[in-house]
Amino acid sequence: MRLFTVHAEAPPPPGPEGWPEPKSRPPVLVKEGFSFWAAVLGPIWLLANRLWWEALAMLALVIAAGLLLPEAWASVVIPALHVLAGFEARDRLRARLARRGQPMAAVVAAPDREIAWFRLMQQRPDLVRTAP
Repeated sequence: MRLFTVHAEAPPPPGPEGWPEPKSRPPVLVKEGFSFWAAVLGPIWLLANRLWWEALAMLALVIAAGLLLPEAWASVVIPALHVLAGFEARDRLRARLARRGQPMAAVVAAPDREIAWFRLMQQRPDLVRTAP
């Protein structure tokens, strides 16, 4: 079983009578655990997930390690930075969603993403109504 955190914004207040209801962003499922692709691709994965500052910091650290450290140390530090990115990637993604106004609303346990959506629809139909 994998754990998925569900991030959803609060429902918007109703508009004036006769106006269409304001749209809210659909909920986002984020899998818990190590991100293999963030560890392998590093700053590219961070940029693809709009984690600008984290990508810039990792790129700066990798470049600094490559230029300033002896080769023996750099060959240890750079892979360690990538492994650290793999462990921290999904937590940084959750923090970005919270900053964007989509805090964690639920946790779902499921073997894959599709079943997680199904279980979320059963447990919290109020969150899934906003999904496209």
